[in-house]
Amino acid sequence: MNPLMVRQFLQQALIEDIGTRDITTELLFEPDQQIQGHFLAKWEGRIAGLSVAEETFRLLDPHIRFEVHLPDGTDVQKGDVLATVTGNARAILSAERVALNLLQRMSGIATVTRDVCRKVENLPTRITDTRKTLPGLRIFDKYAVTIGGGVNHRFGLYDAVMIKDNHIAAAGSLKNAVRKIKQQVGHLVKIEAEADNLEQVKEAAEAGVDAILFDNMTPAAMSLAVEIVKKRAVTEASGGITPETVRDFAMTGVDYISLGWLTHSVRAFDISLDLS
Repeated sequence: MNPLMVRQFLQQALIEDIGTRDITTELLFEPDQQIQGHFLAKWEGRIAGLSVAEETFRLLDPHIRFEVHLPDGTDVQKGDVLATVTGNARAILSAERVALNLLQRMSGIATVTRDVCRKVENLPTRITDTRKTLPGLRIFDKYAVTIGGGVNHRFGLYDAVMIKDNHIAAAGSLKNAVRKIKQQVGHLVKIEAEADNLEQVKEAAEAGVDAILFDNMTPAAMSLAVEIVKKRAVTEASGGITPETVRDFAMTGVDYISLGWLTHSVRAFDISLDLS
């Protein structure tokens, strides 16, 4: 993660939460009072975001001591102590909620990604995310996906071409859209096209795109789509795929399966910060 982007977001998050002052903490603790807290896992799962939690505290107290016991990527059990933070009481308690919110969200994403990746073990298909992230949190959401064993799709509209149905309608045809784009982009920019039927799959493959997204197809239709492409492009499945059906789609031979629910419907992982 870009540390400048991380720091900028955390600063805004702390400003939002603290505002002009943390009234409760300032009234209860002296400016130089020290405390120690332990991050405790309340569920089984995979941890992601401890470095983000540490940076949150460090923005309020550069001298905070943050000791990681179970680093990002570790599969933990209920009751495990993840990390210990020691330092200024006001800084720790004022940053606690922001740090926990991000750590819980990221660990929730890492856990569900881990679980779905396990469902396609021993198959060449990779699990990837989408742009269906909470605005402002994309860098954290996508990092958590990688900690869970997935891979990142494009980060935004700027780093790859993806031709969707509305683009095709505006251009008149997929062939026209691809031709126009290829005339203007550099050789390092990848082009992906969306296809929701076998005729569009054939058209995309013949147009010479780098990747084809099979949108809302059945596993049977997707198997035929993979045969049509015949490795001329990277293949991706998306739309209506659940944890229960993900292996069926992977069995079609598709290269990637993108899942928006990895990030847009995350269940926060239960973690507490307990003072000792």
